[in-house]
Amino acid sequence: MRILSGIQPSGKLHLGNYFGMMKPALELQRRGEAFLFIANYHALTTVTDAAELRAATHDVALDFLACGLDPDRTVFYRQSDVPEVQELTWLLSVITPMGLLERCHSYKDKLARGIPPNHGLFAYPVLMAADILAMQTNVVPVGRDQKQHVEVTRDIALKFNNQYGPVFTVPEPMIRDEVAVVPGLDGQKMSKSYGNTIEIFGPPAEVRAKIMRIVTDSKTMADPKDPETCNVFALYRLFATEAERAAMAARYRAGGLGYGEVKKALAEKVAAHFAPLRQRREELARDPEFVTEALRRGGERARTEARRTLAKARQAVGLE
Repeated sequence: MRILSGIQPSGKLHLGNYFGMMKPALELQRRGEAFLFIANYHALTTVTDAAELRAATHDVALDFLACGLDPDRTVFYRQSDVPEVQELTWLLSVITPMGLLERCHSYKDKLARGIPPNHGLFAYPVLMAADILAMQTNVVPVGRDQKQHVEVTRDIALKFNNQYGPVFTVPEPMIRDEVAVVPGLDGQKMSKSYGNTIEIFGPPAEVRAKIMRIVTDSKTMADPKDPETCNVFALYRLFATEAERAAMAARYRAGGLGYGEVKKALAEKVAAHFAPLRQRREELARDPEFVTEALRRGGERARTEARRTLAKARQAVGLE
């Protein structure tokens, strides 16, 4: 089973990235043939500073390697190191119906957030389809709110295969229902777009200060509280054991527990969880050649796969 996932280098990675994409992606190393790419082409739709993009791409690579990505088991690469994806994007573009792209939620959501419309934003799903199809991917892990991305890729692959023959593997979404939406400081989904994130490798004092600012309701310490509606508990449960979650939930319901105490407990959990990963990241940062070499080898392996797929697609449409 070939599994593919990608992440944009559009800012510092945060707890939402870690639990929503990174941790599940790292677990997939043991379940199949894993491909993981840093989507720096995609990031160009929002990142316009070249130095910022280079630094963010390097940081994402460091973060993944520090968190346990094994470049010998996972094909880890920069999207830009596989230029065949761009030619494949054009071959897919000419058979993609406009209506399919007009119905995509991501484009509408970005416009609603004030991002200026351009062709890159509109055609984003076709590039995403090329990323997936170039590697003949069987499975794409996504949250339920991202399922449409894979559905669009499936539609494009089926249309191409029906028109030109069986060139592409039609991927299936792997829905991660077990991963809840990670709330940010304001209770909305944690996202760089909302400015409500807690960085996984931010300065410890800053991480703690952010946790202490998480929005809660106005109940007093004496009041019983519902852990299922609390933003702090939603984050605490991601780090706690089952027994710890049950004990904390019971204290919520009994009353006599202040939100400040829970925030301090959460801050301790976050610090303890990421301390060894932070140390590993610092070690890797002192060895930039390791990161560069890991991405280079991953890029070569990914490009070999993409070349095979592109050759089949070019032959099918009559370019060869």
